[in-house]
Amino acid sequence: MKKILALVLAAVMCFALAACGTNEDVVAPTDATEGGKHFVVATDMGFSPFEFQDAEGNIVGIDMDILAAIAEDQGFTYDLQYIGWDAAIAACQAGQADGMIAGASITDARKESGWIFSDGYYEATQGMAVAADSDITGFADLSGKTVAVKIGTMSQSYADSIKDEYGFTVMTLETSADIYQAVMTGTADGCMDDTPILKYSIKSGNLDMKFVEGTENEPAQYGFAIFNADNQELVDLFNAGLANIRANGVYDEIIANYLG
Repeated sequence: MKKILALVLAAVMCFALAACGTNEDVVAPTDATEGGKHFVVATDMGFSPFEFQDAEGNIVGIDMDILAAIAEDQGFTYDLQYIGWDAAIAACQAGQADGMIAGASITDARKESGWIFSDGYYEATQGMAVAADSDITGFADLSGKTVAVKIGTMSQSYADSIKDEYGFTVMTLETSADIYQAVMTGTADGCMDDTPILKYSIKSGNLDMKFVEGTENEPAQYGFAIFNADNQELVDLFNAGLANIRANGVYDEIIANYLG
């Protein structure tokens, strides 16, 4: 684990500090020196553009920049565990991490099973992509075919909810990269993932795939999550910082940097 000492780019910090000084709605940040606030945060792997490893080996993305900006604003530090979706959940449940940020959709089912969410920080849908030369134009063309999904995600829940209606089989794999590879090698006829991740990955990775418009479900908010009520302070800090970076424009800068 690498301890994060420089939590946001200098240009973004300058922008945030200038805005904080003039906006009356901004919540006062917490002084990290008083309580020595330090946390362990787990995240997914290869979930572009929200968390991924760049060419230099740095862990970057929308989630990473939002977390860094909030930590800077609220005056806490954190260690990052870049370990994958299932591993991030397990680490939080075992007390090895305090919280996770990994494009986790806020749902009632997850709340009922013990997830404790922050305020929503991004709204997303799930949708389907197929090979670039595929003649699949929608769910109606999936009878007898196979759709790959990342295990334990909203995309799996979405696929499971419609598979009987459209007559396809669901294949579960570990990562987004795995499901894209399954489509490009012909192991699966299509894959389902969060819409912004699918579109960004196809475009930025020059993947031989295409997004099937009209396959999106109802949107849901992503949230920062904890699994132990004793860590509520971390959620409170996240919410306060999120409100601040929305108010001072840093949030919009981050989103625009990745999604335009």
